[in-house]
Amino acid sequence: MDITFKILGALGLIFITLGVLSKSRIRQNIFFIIGGVLLEAYSVYLKDPIFIPLQAIFVLAALYEVYKLKK
Repeated sequence: MDITFKILGALGLIFITLGVLSKSRIRQNIFFIIGGVLLEAYSVYLKDPIFIPLQAIFVLAALYEVYKLKK
């Protein structure tokens, strides 16, 4: 089980990196959402009181940005 969450965390980092490198704002935020959710799962697994709300806010901000861009 431990390795599963480490893989989720690593995938989250990869998706966020792809988002940073992406030229499209919509695609960037979709990568941020996917990466943020994966890192949120990893943070919950670690029971980290700093990164759990950080990742939740990050994902919500990216969702809001997608909503604004689609309007």
